[in-house]
Amino acid sequence: MNLNFCGIQERSKWETAGITLPGYDVRVVSQLGKEAPVWAHFGIGNIFRVFIGSIADELLEFGAMDRGLTCLENFDEEIVEKIYKPFDDLALKVILRKDGQKDMKVLGSMAQALRTMSAYPEERRQAMNVFSSPSCRWYPLP
Repeated sequence: MNLNFCGIQERSKWETAGITLPGYDVRVVSQLGKEAPVWAHFGIGNIFRVFIGSIADELLEFGAMDRGLTCLENFDEEIVEKIYKPFDDLALKVILRKDGQKDMKVLGSMAQALRTMSAYPEERRQAMNVFSSPSCRWYPLP
């Protein structure tokens, strides 16, 4: 089993392992998120993936959202390089219940991961384009 776009096509292997796959087309969600980003988030470590990524995943499952998140990293470049890119920006969420049971799901809600540090000028330019995109939504604080 490979955690990437091709690997998740082998649904039976994932299901046999007890891992739920997205009910939406992750390639389409990813492409739409890149073409017309709506939601961008800075700081894309474990907490982000399990909490914010899960919220976005549920919104996608229920049809309340149709595109993935733009994940922006401005501190640890290896997160993008080692955790996102090799896996087509997919993530595996594992929740260990107090009774020892595990809930496991592949999250496809991250459309792209970009490094915003000056050492990555092309990714930084892409990140700036996200915020200037007419599709990007801004929500004022109360």
